[in-house]
Parts: sequence; C-alpha cells; structure tokens
Amino acid sequence: MEVLNEFKQIALASTHVQLGAKMVPFAGYLMPVSYEGINIEHETVRNGVGVFDVSHMGEFILKGEHAFELIQRLTSNDVAKLVDGKVQYSCIPNETGGIVDDLLVYRIDEKSYMLVVNASNIEKDWNWFTARNTNGVEMHNISDKTSLLAVQGPKATAVLQPLTDMDLINMEYYTFAKGKFAGVDNVLVSATGYTGAGGFEIYVENNHAQKIWDAVFQAGAADGIKPIGLGARDTLRLEMGFCLYGNDIDDTTSPIEAGLGWITKFSKPFTNAAALKLQKENGVKRKLTGFEMIDRGIPRHDYEIRNAAGETIGKVTSGTQSPSLQKAIGMGYIDAAYASEGSEIFIIVRDKPLKARAVKIPFYKK
Repeated sequence: MEVLNEFKQIALASTHVQLGAKMVPFAGYLMPVSYEGINIEHETVRNGVGVFDVSHMGEFILKGEHAFELIQRLTSNDVAKLVDGKVQYSCIPNETGGIVDDLLVYRIDEKSYMLVVNASNIEKDWNWFTARNTNGVEMHNISDKTSLLAVQGPKATAVLQPLTDMDLINMEYYTFAKGKFAGVDNVLVSATGYTGAGGFEIYVENNHAQKIWDAVFQAGAADGIKPIGLGARDTLRLEMGFCLYGNDIDDTTSPIEAGLGWITKFSKPFTNAAALKLQKENGVKRKLTGFEMIDRGIPRHDYEIRNAAGETIGKVTSGTQSPSLQKAIGMGYIDAAYASEGSEIFIIVRDKPLKARAVKIPFYKK
C-alpha cells in the first residue's frame, strides 16, 4: 500500500476502487482510467449518460476590485464579454509565444471569478498569477478541497434535473448556476464538458462528494448510468478535436498555431499580444491539424509526420482508434503547406510510413 502514499488522493478514490476501476497515476493523483473498458464507456457517454470524477482539476477563486483586470491581462479571451453566470474558455499565454495553460473562467459576480485549470499545471498557474498580482487581488486555491464530477451524455439533463430546483433544462452551454443539489447547499453546476456529448459539471466540497455521487447514480439507474474513466475522456475529447494540455498545446505552442485564434482577442492588452497579433497577420509556419488514417495503424503522441517525398513535416500530438468513427484519428503540428483539408501525409508507425489525410475537426459530428 505504500505506493499509494506517493500520490494525492481524490475524495472518492476508494469508491472507484470498489467499482473495479483501474487506477493510474495522472498529474500526481491516482485516477480511474477505466472500469469496464474504454470503448463501452465511450459509447455510454455518446448515447446515454456517464459520470467522470475529474476532481484532480484545479480551482482558484479570485476576488476584489482588481480581479477582472488581472484575469483580463493574463488571459487571451475577452473577460469583458462575461456576465454573471457565464463561462469562458481561454488560455494563459506566456511571454515567449507559448501557452502556460488553457482554462475556464467563471464569472460569479463583477468582483468574483473562478478559474478552472489543468491538474498538471495547478502550481505553475498559481505561481504565474501570484507573481503578476500587483494590485492585491484576493486569491484562494480551493483545488484540494473541491471535487468535480462531469455528468456527460444526451441523457444527462433528464437524470440530473429531478435532483435540483436549478433550471438545468434551459441552462445554456457555457453558463452556470449555484444552489441546492441533491440536498447539498452551495453546489455549482455548469453546462460544460470535455466530451462533445452535452451534459454538466458539478463542483462540490469534498465532504459532500460521496452524497452527490450516490444521488446521481441513483437518479440515473434506470437510464443505465455508468462511471467513466479518463481513457474514454481522452477518446471523446479527441473526436471533438479539443486540445489536451501537454499533448496538443504546451509552453512552446502558440494559440494561433493551435487553432485557438477564436479565444485570442486583440481588442484588449494581454501577455505577448503584440507578437501573437503579428503571427496571426503574417500566418503561421505550422498548424495543429486533424488527420485520419488511410493505412491501418494507430498514431501516437510524438510519432513523426512526413510528406510523400519522405521529408519530416511535423509530429503527432494526440492519436487514437476512434470508437464512434471506427477509424484511427489524430492531431499534430504540420507544416502549413500540408495542413489543408485532404492533404496526403504519412505517419511513421514502427519505422513504416502509413498514409493519412488531413481533415477538418471535429472528427465526430452528431
């Protein structure tokens, strides 16, 4: 059992073990990667409803007169577009053309915000904000006391609505409410997720996580609700072309190269805006591009990408066998000349060049 002590424990770790989860280390936490198997869990979310425990994610509360200004200055999207109860996808650019992290920004009120960051970057992001907090914004890192359950799939609304008076049925994508849920006060529920299957994310204090988990599973029993691991979370997000930090975006990739120009707003000043604006105007040398395999083989992170002449033109950042599409798909940074839809490229799998073609993302369309 000593091995377990090396890792941080999420509140529901023992519940996952009891459910037969295969637990693996991820960003310093032991997390459930699968229960029954990735393919069946993937299909459950696409067609029914499943629950992910993603309590390893980080949450920061920023409060005060200058909270807006700090977030506006350090993130790429325009925080001024938010109103109370609205969520925004954004990124934190660094000073050298890359990305510190991608994140969600929740506007609780005019002077209070919640930032949701990647588990692997909690300390990095906290330090980044702290070092640049020159106007005394009140900051709280609530990551270790907050659990996060993502209830995803087309049946999620029907399952969750009876558990709360909050109007989930009419809750618009990327909005949220706070209230009583399954008898627990002060629960934040947002119409967000990382699957493209619809659904909600539920933020609750650790000591109430088990009660919420049990209530959700009881409510969803008739609809075949199941626990879902991080393995299926990865296949679901990849089918949608959503970026994973550490794979598709990192400290060396720019939001423009990554196809995140839509969250990079030059209507306001932010870190490294001038250089990124120049990049947008001049065009990029490489682009994060989706591709599907024509030859049989599964692309994996860091596999080389070549053109027909055998020249290296990029590398794979994410790849998998897509359960919904029944074919191998991936994303990678490719020289701009080969990044247009339909371009023939070759992925080097075990020293063999396998044919693929560049495609538009999302791969999966409902």
